[in-house]
Amino acid sequence: MRSSSRQEVLSRRVAFLKQVFLFADLSEAELAVLVGDFHPKEYSKDEIIFRQGDTSRELYLVMRGKVRIFRISPSGAETTIAIYSTGSIMGEFAVVDSEPRSATAKAIEAADLLVMPQDKFLQHLRQMPDLALGMTRLLASRVRWTAAYAETIAQYDAAGRLLHILLLYNEQFGQEEEAGKRYVLDLALNQTDLASLVGARREWVNRLLRDWQRRGIVAYEAGKIIILDLPRAQAERDSRIEANVGEAGW
Repeated sequence: MRSSSRQEVLSRRVAFLKQVFLFADLSEAELAVLVGDFHPKEYSKDEIIFRQGDTSRELYLVMRGKVRIFRISPSGAETTIAIYSTGSIMGEFAVVDSEPRSATAKAIEAADLLVMPQDKFLQHLRQMPDLALGMTRLLASRVRWTAAYAETIAQYDAAGRLLHILLLYNEQFGQEEEAGKRYVLDLALNQTDLASLVGARREWVNRLLRDWQRRGIVAYEAGKIIILDLPRAQAERDSRIEANVGEAGW
């Protein structure tokens, strides 16, 4: 590869890292150093990236595609924790504390990831104060997400929790079709995956989605969530606050 071509590739990779929350405050020289220790890896749809309980220690950065993070209960039930897409960092807990993986990561569509070994990342963390600060902010954001999720469990019934989570993901991934009203949310999740967001059954989610579509709130088509009317969806969510009685049916 010619030196000019190598420089172009380096510039593109540095520009990509600069857009990632964790690396936003680093200089171009520091980003160039990090680029050298990231290695690309491709994953096909439904391929496992790491498993809950694994002792792997790599840090992952999503370049393309979507990844579902979920926990598996002793009975084998799955609970989805998060959906990650372009620019998302994964696996940071095991990198920092060297404990087994707390959850499983699976590609829900073809995905390209950048991978860095634990020892390399910790070395950079010690040498780059802004990277250490960025990591602190990233971990704080994870705690805030967990706290917000715990709040939905306390405030909403199961339907409210699902709608609240979908609206949160709409803020991250939603494609606007009609400003302030209609949005398309392509999470590449089937109805079983959606049910795992709130620990419910697929059949319950199917009934709920049919009801929401009939009422012009939310539709589900070929793995995509369509927010038909954002204000109505928000009002439906808010109407579910503290409606935690009588959920035996789901």
